[in-house]
Amino acid sequence: MSYTALYRKFRPAAFEDVKGQDHIVTTLKNQMKANRIGHAYLFCGTRGTGKTTIAKIFAKAVNCENPKEGSPCGECPLCKAISAGASMNVIEIDAASNNGVDNIREIVDEVNYSPAEGKYKVYIIDEVHMLSIGAFNALLKTLEEPPSYVIFILATTEVHKIPITILSRCQRYDFKRITIDTIADRLKELTQKEQVQIEEKAVRYLAKTADGSMRDALSLLDQCIAFHFGQELTYDKVLDVLGAVDTQVFSKMLRTVLEGNVTGAIGLLEEIIMQGRELVQFIADLTWYLRNLLLVKTADGIEDIIDVSTENLARLKEEAQMAENDVIMRYIRVLSELSGQIRYASQKRILVEMGLIKLCRPSMETDTQSLADRIRQLEDKIERGSFITAPMSGSGEIMPVEEQEKAGQAPLPAAIPADVEQAVGRWGAIVGQCPMPMKGYLKTAYPSLAGDGSMLIVVEDGLPSDYFKETSHKEELEKILSGAVGKEIKVTLQSAQQGRNPRDTFPDLTQVVSQVINMEIEEMED
Repeated sequence: MSYTALYRKFRPAAFEDVKGQDHIVTTLKNQMKANRIGHAYLFCGTRGTGKTTIAKIFAKAVNCENPKEGSPCGECPLCKAISAGASMNVIEIDAASNNGVDNIREIVDEVNYSPAEGKYKVYIIDEVHMLSIGAFNALLKTLEEPPSYVIFILATTEVHKIPITILSRCQRYDFKRITIDTIADRLKELTQKEQVQIEEKAVRYLAKTADGSMRDALSLLDQCIAFHFGQELTYDKVLDVLGAVDTQVFSKMLRTVLEGNVTGAIGLLEEIIMQGRELVQFIADLTWYLRNLLLVKTADGIEDIIDVSTENLARLKEEAQMAENDVIMRYIRVLSELSGQIRYASQKRILVEMGLIKLCRPSMETDTQSLADRIRQLEDKIERGSFITAPMSGSGEIMPVEEQEKAGQAPLPAAIPADVEQAVGRWGAIVGQCPMPMKGYLKTAYPSLAGDGSMLIVVEDGLPSDYFKETSHKEELEKILSGAVGKEIKVTLQSAQQGRNPRDTFPDLTQVVSQVINMEIEEMED
């Protein structure tokens, strides 16, 4: 005898066997008990949640000779015939391949003939949203006023594509995604019947991967059993079969991205590819990992929702202190866009590598979330003292970029001097007090920090840079700054080379100071 797939072998035969759709089962059973059976039903919901299964059970129930509490007995000739697919009373139609006007007109003609046995003729039209407009119009009148012995059950995964004229003539039932716990319990029950040993962790992973679909969960379990036939199904074996990645890899990837380490991220991706992992699944799982991280960071008592082990939860809580909400949300946005791009792409690896580089280098983007990530990286550089300061030549003039690269990096002072910080905090007001043309040249400039702790002003190359090379203009600016803070401030000037982002080399201290001020205000409000 040929092998039967698990999802077919263990398809529910009665309402009591259906899992995760109690609200629909209860309603239909009550209709049976009260003899208030409708003439048209619309079952809508995601794949594998039981739409067709419940439709068949309901078809058996309305025709059953000995129904029990609204559920079919499963023993009478009609129940057995419907279960075997041999009954003329239940007609299943796949609207994906029978979506024309002629197909529906055949149904309209057939409904005029009463059932040869039993009470009702039940038409189950699967994927009904695939019908053409002409087919919907042909069905409309019959759907509204069918003969008393006809029941229509329409099933769809895309209810928004069904005309409102059809919707208004049906009782609508929305099938929910089945919970991870419900799927896991069902998998454990079936593995015991099949005498298959499986780890609890592997069961939970299969249930999560199924994404609310019981049929998908059973298909994945079937695949794993076939690959490791006669062996215990461990978590690692399930990962191997599904081409998935352990959560520790996601944690390592996140920490590498937070460090802005492009080389490390690409190297980790290389390891994942060499292990034969599926890139589409990897991006989906990494996005899910970041979703869990965001939930841990923004909500309390979230353990039951994210469904992770105690070890992984502790790791998530640690990483939640390492990244801000805006940064995590940016990562999720970039990966979500990437997931849609690589699904049908021929060069998946290149797209994934580009996505990882984009995560590590927020300067490549200009949106608000990327700006927050750039500020975070800037603050990390200031704390570590690892950004490049502005070297000066022996004559006190601005050193060209080529000579700067030869000169190397100057160490960052342990703290920003109070007088410089005060001037940075009032930078906008100070620029407003300057005379023209100095005021115009400073509007595109910003303050940074030189290697000796003095204020560094980064100005545009060209006229602004030439203007401040004049000693008198530089001294006038120092006088204005000193007068604003009541202390003597020495200024070093740096020109921004065209074609480069100067903020990557010389941090904009107005952003850093404003961040500190905002944090202090929030602490006072708390």
